[in-house]
Amino acid sequence: MSAPSESESQLVVPMVSASDVLTSLGAGQRIPIIDLRTPKEFADDHLPGAVNLPIFDNEERALIGTLYKRESPETAFQAGKHALEARIRELFLEIAEVADWNLPTVDLVERVEAMTSGGMIGLEEALETERVSAWPADGVLLHCWRGGLRSRSVVALLRYLGLERAICLHRGYQSYRGSVMRELEEYVAPPTFTIRGYTGTGKTLVLREIEALRPGWTLDLEGCAGHRSSILGAVGLEPVSQKLFESQVADTLRHQSGPLMLEGESRKVGDRIQPAAIWQAMQTSTNILLEATPNKRIDILIEDYLAGPDCRAELREKLPYIEQRLGPKAWAGKLVDLLDRDEVRTLVGTLLEHYYDPLYQHSERGKEYALVVQMTDPKEAAAKIVGFIEAAIQGA
Repeated sequence: MSAPSESESQLVVPMVSASDVLTSLGAGQRIPIIDLRTPKEFADDHLPGAVNLPIFDNEERALIGTLYKRESPETAFQAGKHALEARIRELFLEIAEVADWNLPTVDLVERVEAMTSGGMIGLEEALETERVSAWPADGVLLHCWRGGLRSRSVVALLRYLGLERAICLHRGYQSYRGSVMRELEEYVAPPTFTIRGYTGTGKTLVLREIEALRPGWTLDLEGCAGHRSSILGAVGLEPVSQKLFESQVADTLRHQSGPLMLEGESRKVGDRIQPAAIWQAMQTSTNILLEATPNKRIDILIEDYLAGPDCRAELREKLPYIEQRLGPKAWAGKLVDLLDRDEVRTLVGTLLEHYYDPLYQHSERGKEYALVVQMTDPKEAAAKIVGFIEAAIQGA
């Protein structure tokens, strides 16, 4: 084992703030972001566009945390070092691909041994941090949970090997999370318009067409949540955590321009709670009613809820919950039976008549609408709504 040379005794790690990174992302700058946390941490939430290249897997991270608490920080550090050495070549090749960089031929394990020969305390003393005032144009961002040894040591080694564009996120994911929450708490909505209408009228389809016509106008809360806001709302989708929901809402708002277009929702989108500023904007917004014929609504819902190969099984699992709400004695097994007999149109029509439409009528009682649009084609409906909003804003 070789000791660090004098030139390696102090390794400078440039650090950039989360607010600077988010400002650059909001301005449209492409930033390669490498998240070194575990797959579990990454799935819970991550920076926009980040790639997960974990140093440790979920089990290794749990073991290291246990060793830290029950034995000592140094024991945990040594376990982490051995885990890194086992996969460092693969990890650095993956980083090189994301960073568009050629990894030099070098014994990476030997370099890790040299850097860590003084143990955890020695490595902490060798890693000198340096704040950079703004995000450089060609930088590659790496981060862990709180900007600790995981990310700082990887960035230091990458820079030593020639990737001088490698930069560490100051205070790591925790700093990013704090920035997201501040953005959402301080958000002030522009003139806001909410598309409302019965289930199946195509509100989401029209919202997407509005975004195509006027990029930066819309916030798709259901898209951010991975849920359609009902008992059946997760069928064919992958609901996300509250943190990731908030991250995706904040990222959308970061790119906003013009008015804010929303689809009418309750305070909760599935199990995810809307940010207070968005919910308040929705309550005081200008309402637009979207209408569609019963057959059109059934067509839209069948295409939406039965699009994937696993959707039918997911739907069958959820239907008993609706039967229970409608009345277990009268409805037990009836909706599931319609699905099993492939009477899908009858099933959807029954759900609308007996479950979804009464719920909507109750939730929308007393609302006023500035515009009513018949939804036969999403593009045509979107064009009418855009024209109405632009005229309303110009006349204000």
